[in-house]
Amino acid sequence: MPTLLSVNVNKIAVLRNSRGGQDPDVVRAAVACLDAGAHGITVHPRPDQRHIRADDVYALSALTRRRGVEFNIEGNPFAPPREGYPGFVALCRQTRPAQATLVPDGDGQLTSDHGFDFGRDAERLAPLIAELREIGCRVSLFVDPGCPGLAEAARIGAHRVELYTGPYAEAFANGTPDEALALFADTARRAQALGLGVNAGHDLSQANLGAFVATVPEVLEVSIGHALIGEALYDGLDHTVRAYLDLLAPRS
Repeated sequence: MPTLLSVNVNKIAVLRNSRGGQDPDVVRAAVACLDAGAHGITVHPRPDQRHIRADDVYALSALTRRRGVEFNIEGNPFAPPREGYPGFVALCRQTRPAQATLVPDGDGQLTSDHGFDFGRDAERLAPLIAELREIGCRVSLFVDPGCPGLAEAARIGAHRVELYTGPYAEAFANGTPDEALALFADTARRAQALGLGVNAGHDLSQANLGAFVATVPEVLEVSIGHALIGEALYDGLDHTVRAYLDLLAPRS
């Protein structure tokens, strides 16, 4: 089975919000990605509404439901609601995404840059995972490579983990990917031995994706946004999504 591609459309919303109004249109961009063959759409709404807003989540939920593809909502389950943002679990309850990916990020972070500390967070996560499972979401937890708490992730009810691939992308750019790849492969195998599925995401690109999925076993899904949208500025969304799908296609 190929690794599935979920396109993160946050950056479309960043561009829109920089000017105001509705252009570029997040839903239209998502349609273009799906028409090119993407398997799903990812969004990461933050309480400060710096890019994807709640109204985008509602519109994309309707689109993905009509198209019969996966909708993945990422976010910090501990962030309290505020004006315009109902809270992560509430947003999932309203839209029923196929997958809810829990990420420990805060307003001060430019982007997600670390996974959960299960020694600290497990007991707080457990009831939220149970609530998300109750409404039909597959639950994935953002984890660092080499994470020592995978058994805790399984114990508290997660279905999957998403490997934070920023360190791999940095090592690849520096020309030294082998040690990072070995660590990610080991983390994936440990997760799978516990019954956890493995997703991956962050700073994956056309340059580094092929080596990653060739080395790290049984990656079920990658979520890619920043690089894909940046590359699409030159080559177009249709061409770029198809290029990623070709990288993910099984090789004989």
